[in-house]
Amino acid sequence: MKSAASKTGLVAGDIYRRHVISPTHPESPRRLAAIDRKLADTGLISAITALTPVADRAIIDAAVAANHSMPHIRSVVDCSVTGPVALAAVGGALSAVDAVVAGTVRNAFCAVRPPGHHAHNNGADYDGPGEGQGFCFFNNIAIAARYAQKRHGCKSILILDWDYHHGNGTEWSFYDDPTFFFFSTHAWNTYPGTGSPDRMGAGAGLGYNLNVPLDPYANDADIIAAWERQLVPTLDKMTFKPDLVLISAGFDSRMEDYLGNFRVTDAGFVRLTEIAMDLAAHHCNGRLVSLLEGGYNPEGLADAVAEHVRALLEYRA
Repeated sequence: MKSAASKTGLVAGDIYRRHVISPTHPESPRRLAAIDRKLADTGLISAITALTPVADRAIIDAAVAANHSMPHIRSVVDCSVTGPVALAAVGGALSAVDAVVAGTVRNAFCAVRPPGHHAHNNGADYDGPGEGQGFCFFNNIAIAARYAQKRHGCKSILILDWDYHHGNGTEWSFYDDPTFFFFSTHAWNTYPGTGSPDRMGAGAGLGYNLNVPLDPYANDADIIAAWERQLVPTLDKMTFKPDLVLISAGFDSRMEDYLGNFRVTDAGFVRLTEIAMDLAAHHCNGRLVSLLEGGYNPEGLADAVAEHVRALLEYRA
């Protein structure tokens, strides 16, 4: 019989379907409906440990305030439906961190929305408009990372982002902080126009930000090579030893996505998951939390998520 720490947790729920931008918008509840169906049809749902999102507003508010300004927080919370759903997405991310750090589960996937990696904190390194950007309101992964430090004492955190679009908000959140290492593969010269390989961090954080932009129509070999030949050797040369690994799991880098032109297959995502789990196993006893970001072809998204979850479940160090 498996120990509790070998299991995979899942954060999901109807609350995450209540946010609707417009009836035809690509970031829609249809994304989660497709994921739910696929996890049920494949039987994966029966092997997953359901996690209950943190609901304590005091805890959520403090976590969000650690990464966003009060004017921005109020502007989101005041949105009649979007505000509560965005807070619930944060609560889901926090519950996954709680469960993984406590050892209740070894790793977790958060099927939450709205996504978050473009939302930023208006820090000193940012000179653009307000903090919400793209389809994002609160930066779920950045908030979860800071929460892991403040609540659980995690000293160093590795953040990996395979979304088609660069996670500019996450980069800005930690650009001068050497307790976070941010790695991103993404499309070059597309929204949001960031992600240059010249962006390597600043001050004490110099060398802790690694961007690997990929050319149009990048495939499995291209993205896997970036992870195997750039991410892994870079970490091997550093003294950086993460206590937790977080993934911005954006499946708009999958083939046939409506908002991307990469050709990454489900097998490609399995290999990226294995690399991430290898790093987690080596550094932090397998502790890993994956959060949904992009992915706008619902059926393709569901297929990729199912294989990602299966890889998390079946991983053996």
